[in-house]
Amino acid sequence: MADPDRFVPRVPGIRYGVLDELAGYAVRRAQIRMYELFAESLEQWGITPQRFSAMTIVSLNPGLKLTELARIMGIARSGVVALVDVLEGMGYMERQAVPGDARAFSLVLTPKGQTDLVEITRAVKNADGLATRGLNSEDVAVLRAMLLRISDAPSDA
Repeated sequence: MADPDRFVPRVPGIRYGVLDELAGYAVRRAQIRMYELFAESLEQWGITPQRFSAMTIVSLNPGLKLTELARIMGIARSGVVALVDVLEGMGYMERQAVPGDARAFSLVLTPKGQTDLVEITRAVKNADGLATRGLNSEDVAVLRAMLLRISDAPSDA
């Protein structure tokens, strides 16, 4: 039996009109489906896409300041503070004092964060593979390249 809370990208009998012509609408529907698979795969850790992104970025760039992480992730500083608070509470990340700047903190993953990130990353890759199972590896590479072209395009509206 179908889960009534699960997203249905195309409801039979519904006309979508111009929505079917919009790239943004198609991207959003795909994003919802991918988010569901992602959330299911990471339930045991309590990790969200935003938490995973922060952990990955900090793991590869230890010592980032809160303001830098906020800029990289495209969220407000208050949002990244709340995000880091949660990851600290989970035992995955910690703030460290920055020598010479009493107001700044750098970020590092804890040993637990480093260890769990390996398994979390494996689960994310599996979820991504499920989401793109209808595509071959070349299709996936082309899709990623096209989406990057959209996200990297200048926003002079």
